[in-house]
Amino acid sequence: MRGHVLRLLALILLPLAAWAQEPPAATLIADRVAVVGNSQLVAEGHVEVLYEGARLKAVRVVYDRPTDKLTIEGPLTLVTENDAILLADSAELTPDLTEGLLVSARMVLRQQLQLAANELHRVGGRYSVLNKTVASSCRVCAGSPIPLWQIRAQRIIHDEQEKQLYFDHARFEVMGVPILYLPRLRLPDPTLKRANGFLIPELRFSDGLGSGIKLPYFITLGRHADLTVTPYLSTGRTRTLELRYRQAFRHGEIEFNGALSRDTLVKGETRRYLFGEGRFDLPRDFELTFNIQTVSDPAYLLDYGYSGRDRLRSDIAVARTRRDKHVEAALYYYNSLRASEDNRTLPTSLADLSWQRRFEPGLLGGIAKLSLEAHAHHRRSNADVLGRDVARAAARLDWRRSWTTAAGLRIATLGQMNLDYTGLADDAATPDPVTRAAPFAAVELRWPLVRAGRGGATQVLEPVVQLVWSDDDDSTLPNEDSVSVEFDEGNLFALNRFPGADAYEDGLRANLGLSWTRHAAQGWSLALAAGRVLHAETPKQFAAGSGLDGLSSDWLAVVQLKTADNLSLTNRAVFDDSFAFTRNELRLAWTTERVGLASSYVWQEANLAESRSIDSSEWVVDAGYRFRDNWIGKADWRYDFVADRAAHAGVGLEYRNECVTLDLSLSRRFTSSTSVRPTTDFGLQISLNGFGAGGDASAYRRTCSR
Repeated sequence: MRGHVLRLLALILLPLAAWAQEPPAATLIADRVAVVGNSQLVAEGHVEVLYEGARLKAVRVVYDRPTDKLTIEGPLTLVTENDAILLADSAELTPDLTEGLLVSARMVLRQQLQLAANELHRVGGRYSVLNKTVASSCRVCAGSPIPLWQIRAQRIIHDEQEKQLYFDHARFEVMGVPILYLPRLRLPDPTLKRANGFLIPELRFSDGLGSGIKLPYFITLGRHADLTVTPYLSTGRTRTLELRYRQAFRHGEIEFNGALSRDTLVKGETRRYLFGEGRFDLPRDFELTFNIQTVSDPAYLLDYGYSGRDRLRSDIAVARTRRDKHVEAALYYYNSLRASEDNRTLPTSLADLSWQRRFEPGLLGGIAKLSLEAHAHHRRSNADVLGRDVARAAARLDWRRSWTTAAGLRIATLGQMNLDYTGLADDAATPDPVTRAAPFAAVELRWPLVRAGRGGATQVLEPVVQLVWSDDDDSTLPNEDSVSVEFDEGNLFALNRFPGADAYEDGLRANLGLSWTRHAAQGWSLALAAGRVLHAETPKQFAAGSGLDGLSSDWLAVVQLKTADNLSLTNRAVFDDSFAFTRNELRLAWTTERVGLASSYVWQEANLAESRSIDSSEWVVDAGYRFRDNWIGKADWRYDFVADRAAHAGVGLEYRNECVTLDLSLSRRFTSSTSVRPTTDFGLQISLNGFGAGGDASAYRRTCSR
């Protein structure tokens, strides 16, 4: 009670101290306050001095009016207006806490970087000057008093306004061993988000490019734009300049990444690439997006590890999506890097325009959707058939209405009408133009049966029968966009399983399916689904290997298991009555605090219609494991069982604590072609935490053991 009274008394006495009848520069709170003579005010016990955004806590504070100084006995803590924390044994400061001397001081920035010095001078409320100092963000324990790294300097100046640290005669030490000396050094403090300067360097070792180093330099271009310039030098193999430009606008943003190279892999040529993307909000809820991808030669992206893409796409699109409407216009340009493809005979230039509206027809009821589309693509070749150009206008109307009986049976009727007009050029074998009308009609029966079992488990059994009719497609239109047909649970009950508009599924057929799901109270679930398609007549549209050829299609079976600890197992298979598989896919995923695992196995039968002359069989693994709080191991693997060799393999190791991040990576690409060769790459990146706002590593802070 006495302490509170004395604090209140101090608040009253200080403003009433009629030394010149001026308002005080600071507010003082303490347990005991005494006036000594006519010149000193002494505060003791839980002393706090507040001035604007600064706060001082100490054991004893003496204010001397003739010198206008605060003499402070510690241990003391001073939190500045910019949230820097200063700790010291004693100090002498001005009443506004902006100038003065702190003895045996320590500065803590953003609870990460620590700077210790014999003396710390506060200058103008902006600068902190530390003499004979050491800086580190590493935790120091009694058993290991030497930090993992530290920077010793004769003087460090911290500029709170510019958020910079200036080192004089800096010596960088690792485990107490001097490694590097710099007469002058400037680094950003942990509160700075953007400033000109060097970023974390990266070492790369590649049998294709040799040993090299990347040294990125960041340049701010105003508040909303920046440029990163990264020279990449290797041992006689490459001279590369990488560039990244970013800019944010009021209603959008853009980013461009590119590089220029001169190397011995492609002698006498300047190799280059440019990837760019952007997004802008337009009036009336429209959105503009663009994407640019270009490269000088097919092997450049893989040689330098910029991308694994083998087909590049540049596009610009304007779209708007509302609750019941969608409109989009887009232009595309494709460039294939595959040795087996010729860009002169591929449709590299495309244009699409689509308009969709969903509505409820008053007379029929249900939900309907009207779609209007226009499409055109162009080949650079003028050769007959190989250089075919196509332009199409199409309209599509979909309709669906459902009823539920008293017994829970769901009955639905579906309809679809497709009308299109297609013009062709450079194709003497196909009449021009081609006009088609493709009607679809279907009836669907679903009967979901739900059962609640013991212990809170729930089971759902749902048989589905769908009878579909569509007119025979006897047009002579070449099929270019509907060659690849993937038979899965997503299109088992689709009226048309062709993905594009060049082909329509025709004839009378029945789509049959049965699914069963069990949800257990313990948090795990198991789902089984199976189905197939029965045709009235043997279809001639589907190629062998699609799973849909024949009077009866192959069986489609799906098994999915999910456990409470985030383990999921999915198997999707397509096979015939004799269990000969057309496609089989197995995927395993597991995510915990320590484990991240994703593994897939895919087997597909050869399909000449999809340009797969041989069977394909691959196994892919992507895994990560945190075997300690600060250590993470990573691995990825892709194996080709048909070729009986690995296609790609990589391992990585990351160590992170409160003061350092170490990232090691090793990868090997085994595949080769006429433009690329097998290569091995090794990467090393080390960053010192505590400089710049690159991320808070406090979650990885180590603890001191006894």
